[in-house]
Amino acid sequence: MKSAGPALLLFIMLLISSSIAGTDFIFENNEFSFQALRTAGYSFSGGSVLGECLSTCGRIEDGDVESWYAEWLNTGMMAEAKADSFLDAGCASSAGECYFRAAEYYRAAEFFLHVYLEDPRMLDTWQLSRDAFLSGASLADHPITRVEIPFGEAYLPAYLCLVDGTGEVRPFLIAHSGFDGTKEELYFSLGRYAVERGYNCLLFEGPGQGQVIREQGIHFRPDWENVVSPVVDYVLDLPFVDEDRIVLIGYSMGGYLAPRAMTGEHRPAGCVANGGVYSMYQSVVGTNIPNMDEILADEDASRDFDGEIRAMMDEDLFMKWFYNNGMYTFGADSPSEFMRLMRGYTLEGRVRDISCSMLVLDSVNDQLTGGQATVLHDSLECTSQYVLFTEAQGADEHCQMGAVEVSNEVIFCWLEDVLAE
Repeated sequence: MKSAGPALLLFIMLLISSSIAGTDFIFENNEFSFQALRTAGYSFSGGSVLGECLSTCGRIEDGDVESWYAEWLNTGMMAEAKADSFLDAGCASSAGECYFRAAEYYRAAEFFLHVYLEDPRMLDTWQLSRDAFLSGASLADHPITRVEIPFGEAYLPAYLCLVDGTGEVRPFLIAHSGFDGTKEELYFSLGRYAVERGYNCLLFEGPGQGQVIREQGIHFRPDWENVVSPVVDYVLDLPFVDEDRIVLIGYSMGGYLAPRAMTGEHRPAGCVANGGVYSMYQSVVGTNIPNMDEILADEDASRDFDGEIRAMMDEDLFMKWFYNNGMYTFGADSPSEFMRLMRGYTLEGRVRDISCSMLVLDSVNDQLTGGQATVLHDSLECTSQYVLFTEAQGADEHCQMGAVEVSNEVIFCWLEDVLAE
């Protein structure tokens, strides 16, 4: 039997380093700090109000998951109650703004519930977020339509966000998130910016994500080209889409999924990977654990690995959330099985098939992608651009959380060049 011990020590050190390098924002607990920054950052796009975020965080016991859930839930309920009051008073615009904020606050409340694999509050709170978003969408100053895209015997849920209802042909963005984001959140990170800049867009969820995993129980799959192609089929049937000016954008784990899709789906003119990932497995394991493959190939060593990881999960919030969410969304019954499945999420042998223009984004303190953005960019044979966001820009965190305005300035400048008529 091959011992798991030495590899686990390095593995734990790697995971701890991913936690301690984050921005110190309100909380000492790094995971709370990052997630608070994530929600507060949407104050620029209607997903939050900074004062409401600061007030909420001030009531949360640092590192306590139940306290996090209760306070963000209370803030979401407060925002939704305000929305209802505004609607009753005939103030539709104010009501819509409050419904949108409630959607993001409910999403934040649900986030750490993923440390419990069978917690029924996960679905209940996600539904609150989705429903509040739909209420906000019905009052928005531009069309936001809920759609379902056929996907075998299932469907992919999406929001079609349009600049206006004129039917004018415009460039079109298709976007999805990654390991834990939702299509509702995508509106605040991208969708609202898109329509304001004259782009129509589709925000969708695929296997392992959002509504698909929660309501349909469909897990992640590595062959994302077979997920994106039905979406492109749907988009091309819309009368207001310029078929020569379609771009796919993937966030977080979507920084692997979107480029992978482009290895088999060649109709989009461009693809944005934020942040870029060549291999999901290597983004977690890196080169610091050379015998990880041997552990996963050995039944006894895998069993030891599972035992030690589960012990660590009892002590470390990041470990507990990462492995429980991974097992839930990948359909794995153990930490080692989750790692084993993750090995299939790689562009090795396929990256040469990407022919569209690529924008690969990176952030200096993005420890979650493990330096994979440069690996991806250096491997590309197509036209590509690499952009590194820095601390001086305030955009140095994973997916530039807390600075989506800065991120979108770069994305839309690149889009104007790639989609120039």
